[in-house]
Amino acid sequence: MMSMVKKLGLAVSLGAIMCLSACADKGAETTKAAAVSAERADWGALSDGSKVEAVVLKNSKGVSARIITYGATLQNLIVPDKAGAPGDIVIGYDNIEGYEKTPNYTGVTVGRYANRIAKGKFTLDGKEYTLAINNKPNALHGGLKGWDKRNWTITDVKSGDTASVTLQYVSPDGEEGYPGTVTAEVTYALNENNDLTISYKATTDKPTVVNMTNHSLFNLGGVPVTRSALDATVKIESDAILAVDKTLIPTGELAVKGTPFDFNTPGLISERVTSTHPQIVIGNAGIDHNYIIRGGLTPAPKPAVTIEDKTTGRGMTIATTEPGIQMYTGNFLDGTIAGKGGQKLVKYQAVAFEAQRYPDSPNQASFPTTRLDPGQTYTQTTVHHLYTVQ
Repeated sequence: MMSMVKKLGLAVSLGAIMCLSACADKGAETTKAAAVSAERADWGALSDGSKVEAVVLKNSKGVSARIITYGATLQNLIVPDKAGAPGDIVIGYDNIEGYEKTPNYTGVTVGRYANRIAKGKFTLDGKEYTLAINNKPNALHGGLKGWDKRNWTITDVKSGDTASVTLQYVSPDGEEGYPGTVTAEVTYALNENNDLTISYKATTDKPTVVNMTNHSLFNLGGVPVTRSALDATVKIESDAILAVDKTLIPTGELAVKGTPFDFNTPGLISERVTSTHPQIVIGNAGIDHNYIIRGGLTPAPKPAVTIEDKTTGRGMTIATTEPGIQMYTGNFLDGTIAGKGGQKLVKYQAVAFEAQRYPDSPNQASFPTTRLDPGQTYTQTTVHHLYTVQ
């Protein structure tokens, strides 16, 4: 795993965190040299008849990503393994019915507020706002019908050296209890360097709070899943997590040194979730915690996470402008929902690394603010660099 350490030691240049080994491209579908395509198509309809669209971004290295308008969702992400065989690495559903009828945040864009807000309440400029309690006793991921359950509008599709799709959603004042009409945008972009970049923007007409993220759940071994996501090796650029209470609301910082949460030296996830550490127990025998990324909130993406699967050789680095990464090891997937190929979604089947600001920030004055005022623009850029190692 020394290659992993070296990659993340190469400062903040995204080119610098590329894997130094050759990316496998055997059997990959090709497009024009040095051009990445974006293809738009229908992808079914919601129960109310609303049309859902999909855009597939594809490069000549065999990497492709399908984004659907419902939830501005990353529906699949195809990446070759070290033998050149393509495979999907995100769990989810094969059709729109799955996303609409059995929602569980697979691949979706989360908003207006990612993660939890304690007891579904916060105060802004002296006024208390009450949100839906959808994760008792707290509000989670924007509410009962957050941005993950809205059908976004495609505003731009581009092909070229980088292919991209931009989607927009206008969240009205009072939606799910939040103040202000917010215009949100998310752009997915893929280049020939195998960088999948997700960029976010949001503006408001009155003071509000905004915290967006993508909730993809990854298994680098491939989907349908044949091996636990815990078999992956992870490195995280963090010296502390946010410790949580029994309802997963932050109570303060916890240094990771000497705990199972320390991934500064690459380690297997499986070796950590078997710990009896109280915070692992709170997480339902797993990790569901916000890592404080070194550097905090930054104007340009900085190295945050590296994950590698030795069996397939697939690897991914994540660089982000955000101060936090919520690592979630699929602890609450209970096998009651069937995903792609009819496979039951079970505990530890996939792992998420959600770039975001801190949970419950509106109620915790010591946390970086998530307040957004008129005239300001919320932004975030997170880059997933995909590679293979032999």
